[in-house]
Amino acid sequence: MRIKFPVALTFLFCSWATLAIAQKEDVCYNPNLVKDTSKKSIKSAVETKIGSETVTINYHSPGVRKRVIWGGLVPYDEVWVTGAHDATTITFNKGITINKVNIPAGKYALFTIPGKKEWTVIINKHWKQHLASEYDEKDDIVRIKIKPKKNSLTERLQYFIAAGKNNGTIAMTWEKLRIEFPFSVL
Repeated sequence: MRIKFPVALTFLFCSWATLAIAQKEDVCYNPNLVKDTSKKSIKSAVETKIGSETVTINYHSPGVRKRVIWGGLVPYDEVWVTGAHDATTITFNKGITINKVNIPAGKYALFTIPGKKEWTVIINKHWKQHLASEYDEKDDIVRIKIKPKKNSLTERLQYFIAAGKNNGTIAMTWEKLRIEFPFSVL
């Protein structure tokens, strides 16, 4: 039996669309609310609108699973993807200001350098990379120093974006630690 070209094309399109929808559904918007039976890092995201600005963070959420995180799984004083697998990405549709640096609309990598008493948060141009193996400081757009805060136990790494009128705060919590930094809409 011969399949006609338009029928075959329709089948391929529907298969592709179904696959695209299935992949989108695999993103978890609150990795700490799901029943956690996976030892794998969960593909996660958070998105917030502030006026006409949309801020989106895509990341992989690892679990603590009774491991030593700070100074163990995540070494101190080394560049970290602040998640697992691929670099955590942060996307702005209009542009924002962090630490008095204007960052235009686009997609960027969000890295950190964890320290015992102080962390460095990095927004880097080179967003498409696995872990921090291709990280290069010359591609940094902004670096800010922040102090980590104590937090209640958060089993899976999770990002949050709090929105104000023309500004917001980006936070990451994992294990018993929280970091956060402010931003403004351009």
